[in-house]
Amino acid sequence: MEGMQPDLAAMLADLRTLVELESPSTDVVAVNRVMDAVEGWARDLGAETRALPGGTRRFQFGVEAGARPLLVLMHADTVWPQGTLAAMPFRVEGERAYGPGTYDMKAGIVGAFHALRALGGRWPVGGVQVLLTPDEEIGSLSSREHIEAAARGARAVLVVEPPVAGSHALKVGRKGVGDFVLTFHGVASHAGNKPEEGASAITAAARAVLEVEALARPEVGTTVSVGLIRGGTATNVIPPECVLEVDVRVSTLAEGERITRAIQALRPQDARVRLTVTGGLNRPPFERGPGTEGLFARAQALARELGFEISGEVVGGGSDGNFTAPLTPTLDGLGAPGDGAHAAHEHVRLDRWPDHVRLLTRLMQEL
Repeated sequence: MEGMQPDLAAMLADLRTLVELESPSTDVVAVNRVMDAVEGWARDLGAETRALPGGTRRFQFGVEAGARPLLVLMHADTVWPQGTLAAMPFRVEGERAYGPGTYDMKAGIVGAFHALRALGGRWPVGGVQVLLTPDEEIGSLSSREHIEAAARGARAVLVVEPPVAGSHALKVGRKGVGDFVLTFHGVASHAGNKPEEGASAITAAARAVLEVEALARPEVGTTVSVGLIRGGTATNVIPPECVLEVDVRVSTLAEGERITRAIQALRPQDARVRLTVTGGLNRPPFERGPGTEGLFARAQALARELGFEISGEVVGGGSDGNFTAPLTPTLDGLGAPGDGAHAAHEHVRLDRWPDHVRLLTRLMQEL
């Protein structure tokens, strides 16, 4: 096992297969094509497969009743719309493989299955359970309950999202993610003839932008950004409505609760303007704890045995690991090294990818 060298040509062929099956989150049929392909790989390895409510697929390798398996998380959806391949075709240039969804995270799926194949049916005690979800990029609304239920019964969770961009660094923590929508309901009137009879939703929203962004505490990892503003009907009308969409990132649950309370407590200065707040913290923070530290220490030791060095970082973006970390020791970033998530230069580093597949194989074997 230690001398195992992944077949890069076979990995590339599998990656091409998945990338050329475009799978935007909102296209259920397209996402299912990717899932069907991956389920075929799972069945070839003798997995027990099951479709769960909402579209998540579960593959079990050597899992017996009452066992606490190793849980591996992956998602089939991408941020790229249908037709992206025309402008961003799958291609290999030197030591890089480009294409929509390569880095985030179809190469992670491929690497995980090549690691499973390398085990040759010698499953670790308790077996391996894989969840392939359809909606990670849009908040995991249908899959979250399955992820959390599986994590409660697992002894550890490995997430095959990519490592930190441009590095060998695994992810040992992630910020919690919140999305809030603030809708201000004002009173319309003619801006020239009777402006005093109106109550501007835009003015109320403008004041709120400053209040909301002042809640940030970057020194403890809390960021608050008003990313979208929509409002007004015409330049000569006192605006009756304005909507703010707010992105929140927090490193601790306590900070998430503080931000939530503060946003829900906002009150417009003009009593005629009514405010409604929807949304909230949709991914809890993946706080770096002893369980994750133990997993990372083991991964770091194994990487050294395999001849390369890894580090561990806390990142701002969320993943399905945010749901499992509060429940079970979780290690993230075990996919394919590269860069360009959600960007036109998205790619996987072919010179580094096999090392990470070897590491994942050893982790599955020994945890």
